[in-house]
Amino acid sequence: MRFHILTLFPNMFTSVLAEGIIARAINEGIINICLYDIREHTRDRHRTVDDYPFGGGPGMLMKPEPVFRAVESLWERSRVPLNSPVILMTPQGRPFKHSVAKELSLQGDLILICGRYEGFDERIREDLATDEISIGDYVLSGGEIAAMVIVDAVSRMIPGVVGAPESIKNDSFFSGLLQFPQYTRPASYRGKDVPEILLSGNHFEIEKWRREQAINRTNKRRPELHNNADSCR
Repeated sequence: MRFHILTLFPNMFTSVLAEGIIARAINEGIINICLYDIREHTRDRHRTVDDYPFGGGPGMLMKPEPVFRAVESLWERSRVPLNSPVILMTPQGRPFKHSVAKELSLQGDLILICGRYEGFDERIREDLATDEISIGDYVLSGGEIAAMVIVDAVSRMIPGVVGAPESIKNDSFFSGLLQFPQYTRPASYRGKDVPEILLSGNHFEIEKWRREQAINRTNKRRPELHNNADSCR
């Protein structure tokens, strides 16, 4: 899978892409992350990417010309199929969830456009983007961190990225529930013992306990998730 990230600050991604499972997936050729500087698609000597909003008001908006040219250059060079999603990182987008990450992981290419300033000229939203995604009900200084979140979460859904594929099935949200409590050695620490069921070796009862714990934890901490849970798991 290939991620094409359009940004004003490509260097922000350097350390993120050089560590952990993302770095390994890149090195193994499972995913490919391409960074593009939007300023490279300006045509004035100041490399202008923003301007004042018509009608007045504070702040600046990202101009349409450099963003359109940046995306169109990917199409023109046959780097990206025309039907690939073009996604704006914006607080106005649909909420990013596990189900969205799974949906996007089925694509061959994703174009992620990182906003800055007060947002995008509306024509970018209407005539270029095919999707808009928000990672939460808050505002960041730009879309770069949101793009990093999407790359990480989507990549985990791609076969071969996570070392033990079965492990993602235990992740929170995989079945609509929060993850059950987990323990490791030592079995006793500062007067608190690991639940005996986990030491029993009875895998059927352990799975039953984990399911119950996941339901209880979800009901207590995120009750709104429970209606979406997979009752067969």
